[in-house]
Amino acid sequence: MNELTICSSNDFFSQLLYFFNGDLTEAWGERQFDFSNDLGHGAVRTIGFDWGITLLDLDITLHKDIKIVFNQCHTPFIDFIFISQGCLKYSKDNSGELISLEQFQNIIFSPIGSSQPAFIYPKDQKLKINLIKVLPAEYQKKKHNNLTYLNESLMPLFTCCKETQPYLHLGNFSLQLADEIKQLSNIPDYGILRTLALEGRLYMILSMQLVEHHNFIENMNMPEAISKNEIIKIHRLTDYIIEHLADNTTITTLSSVSGLSPKKLQLGFKILYSKTVNEYIRQLKLEISRDYLKNTDLSVSEIVYAIGIKSRSYFSKIFFEAYEILPTEYRKQLKNKNTSLN
Repeated sequence: MNELTICSSNDFFSQLLYFFNGDLTEAWGERQFDFSNDLGHGAVRTIGFDWGITLLDLDITLHKDIKIVFNQCHTPFIDFIFISQGCLKYSKDNSGELISLEQFQNIIFSPIGSSQPAFIYPKDQKLKINLIKVLPAEYQKKKHNNLTYLNESLMPLFTCCKETQPYLHLGNFSLQLADEIKQLSNIPDYGILRTLALEGRLYMILSMQLVEHHNFIENMNMPEAISKNEIIKIHRLTDYIIEHLADNTTITTLSSVSGLSPKKLQLGFKILYSKTVNEYIRQLKLEISRDYLKNTDLSVSEIVYAIGIKSRSYFSKIFFEAYEILPTEYRKQLKNKNTSLN
């Protein structure tokens, strides 16, 4: 595992540039480096704004596990982290228990203290990470910073009070945050228009992350957020769906079984599987039907009944849409292939 030790938060981007040996380009105050070597490939970009706020975007795929260790950074900072794709591992003392940082989860981190917290960026996984870095000493100089309205867990971070342990907030999962962050890559303008648009959206994202943190502490959920306990309940539902595949499993039934509202169910399936509940169930039925066609002698009509689809013609239609072949032709191809092998 390759390791990068960060001793200063002032120019994290430059340290990444040197570590990954990237090719640097600059325009309108933005800096970006691209790299493709034995460590991996991808792009990292950054742009700094007033009052100690910096945006950092990573879109990378690594060939090796990379560990980034924060070693007694003398300038306090707070990272607002959101992972749009992939996941990271975190250890608060560089050698202890690893904690998963998940896709679509609101994460706030500050490496205060002297315990050398570390992040592990895994290999062979596409990583899209948005990071808003705040230097509290600079942000305090901002007119109308309104830091007195922060809750007691964030106040010490923004006011640079001495703490002995790094701070890590693992919050709710939010598709609304994911959508806002996606827009950072879809700003087509250039020059002052682009810079203003980036800064405006950055402050929107930062405010949403602060709201999520407040609601999490107060045991309140954002409308477009879902908690880890709710994610676990949805994971368990997949077993229930498989066990009752032949039944007409409705969202109402799944809501009753899980204790989650229909809206939470749909949101959870979107976060976990990028599908609605019905889209997930249909894909599962198709995958199992394909296994039946390949590994059993059940007729197509028997398979249709076993997976809980009432119409054979509808089954053939959605099977063809998914695999570009009819179920009967798929089975025929398998038989011809097996015959030729014998």
